[in-house]
Amino acid sequence: MHSDRTPTAQLTAGGAPVLVRRSARRRRTVAAFWEGGTAVVAIPAHFSVAQERLWVAKMVGKLETKGYGPAGGAGRSTEKRRGSVDAELMTRAAALSSRYLAGKAVPVTVRWVKNQHARWGSATPAQRSIRLSDKLQGMPDWVVDYVLLHELSHLLVASHGPEFWELLRGYPQLERAKAFLEGVSYATSRGLQGGDGCGPDEPDPQPASHRQPAVSNAKLLS
Repeated sequence: MHSDRTPTAQLTAGGAPVLVRRSARRRRTVAAFWEGGTAVVAIPAHFSVAQERLWVAKMVGKLETKGYGPAGGAGRSTEKRRGSVDAELMTRAAALSSRYLAGKAVPVTVRWVKNQHARWGSATPAQRSIRLSDKLQGMPDWVVDYVLLHELSHLLVASHGPEFWELLRGYPQLERAKAFLEGVSYATSRGLQGGDGCGPDEPDPQPASHRQPAVSNAKLLS
């Protein structure tokens, strides 16, 4: 079940009305899409007024930034025109960036993905997007936080050089989390030389001898 509400006098930059749709079934994700000539923002029913205001502004902005418009027919809403993020991960990322990176890493999207089998996490600095493998779900929070902080750091420094690791130096569970993931990777595919499995989409400029081999079915970070 869901309930619709139109925020007082809220319009997009192009003058289209904004409709907030609260759903009891939606627990963690926020989505925005065009429905007829209206920008619809779908949020969890439990969101506070402050959270609603924050996410409506963010998601309407995403729709407009991506150039999506209300044209295309009433009731039409496809994945190509839908903007969605994981609200919990975005909040978590903001907290980690603020605490360890002085708030300098500001992702546009952070989300769980099911098709990431060779890495625990990945980042595209040019788009400021972060993806975490859903295989991390159920692991200790300090492990997930490490992977997320690792990818946030890649938004600032693409390579794994000294400057990159300096950004992570303040995380108290750094070595423990790396060892944990290396152990999981080893157990998943016996005989592999471990890696901690996070990385940007851009090639790592380190010498080849320092890079981890690409191995299918291994949950590594590069």
